[in-house]
Amino acid sequence: MGTQNSDEQVGGTGRRALLGAAVLGAGGAVLGLSGTARAGEAGHGGGVKSLPVPTIIGHRGASGYRPEHTFGSYQLALDLGAHVVEAGDLVPTKDGHLVCRHEPEIGGTTDVADHKEFADRKVTKVLDGVSVTGWFTEDFTLAELKTLRAIERIPANRPHNTLYNGRWEIPTFEEVLKWQDEQTRKRGKQVWIYPETKHPTYFRKLGLGLEERVAKLLRKYGKDRRNSPVILQSFEPSSIQRLNKLVGNPLVVLLSGATTRPWDFVEAGDPRTVADLITPAGLAEIASYAQGIGPTLDLVIPKNAAGFLTTPTTLVADAHAAGLILHPYTMRNENPFLPADFRKGTDSDAYGDVFGAYRTYFATGIDGVFTDNPDTGLLAREDFVNG
Repeated sequence: MGTQNSDEQVGGTGRRALLGAAVLGAGGAVLGLSGTARAGEAGHGGGVKSLPVPTIIGHRGASGYRPEHTFGSYQLALDLGAHVVEAGDLVPTKDGHLVCRHEPEIGGTTDVADHKEFADRKVTKVLDGVSVTGWFTEDFTLAELKTLRAIERIPANRPHNTLYNGRWEIPTFEEVLKWQDEQTRKRGKQVWIYPETKHPTYFRKLGLGLEERVAKLLRKYGKDRRNSPVILQSFEPSSIQRLNKLVGNPLVVLLSGATTRPWDFVEAGDPRTVADLITPAGLAEIASYAQGIGPTLDLVIPKNAAGFLTTPTTLVADAHAAGLILHPYTMRNENPFLPADFRKGTDSDAYGDVFGAYRTYFATGIDGVFTDNPDTGLLAREDFVNG
């Protein structure tokens, strides 16, 4: 996830009906919605309805403890008990494979800078309107990327994660799908993943469309149906609309700050901002092709200029009224990533009162949350569910 996002042909209405009754309302029980499951109850009938609520989603794996988007991070997320693993943020290679990286620029997440043979690949590009200098996955073949190793993205906050620099390679999406099946067999329970299409408009203009590649792999592994254990997400609504026509999977629109515009809107000349998308009318439109939203936590409870939480918005109630689940992002244990209310001391890598923060966000009725620290999230969830 970014910070900005046959029976396979199931229409949006059908999937909304599948998800709406049990899952969506489970977290909404906090709001007193009638006819819904209580928080902590899983739905019945398989599919997304079988996930516990609130759902704890391992953000890029267990990225609080291992370099993100590596099998080390994904594996640890499962070992810690995450209900779902965000494996991975999908970007293409030069030869059309999908790999898991937070961004197509890999200078900050791999050791590419140490590879002299790739020194001439360092370039400056405009990515969604922003000038970015570094090395980009679309300029490498898969074989070349496989010679690189992952490193910690935010070493100032997570110096302990640098211990694992160089240990794991870049995974492909196909490898993730195989890993998911292997782990499901080994653990005796279904493993869920939550991949994201990254910068889909940018890549489509390069002739590297993401959605068709995602759909092809999901079909190959029989995971393109409404009950498949793969939730797809994107910050670009048009990517989700395209996926809605290709696969039957549950779909989620990611939402950044209220004043921002999805990049596909910018390219298409659509003047709407995220603030327009989270109105009742905007949410109803999203519900016509998706089953959920992934808002930044600030859209659930805004902060003031000093970083303290203010009054919760109506987003949870409004989204539930439209039949949408909410999986906000991202909970992290370290002080810099917490609201000022819950920080302790000033050290950038010290933990704050993250349990207090979870409690506050869970109380709004959200259906789950992305977290870099799945074990912490699960303990906070247990406290919340048990009252």
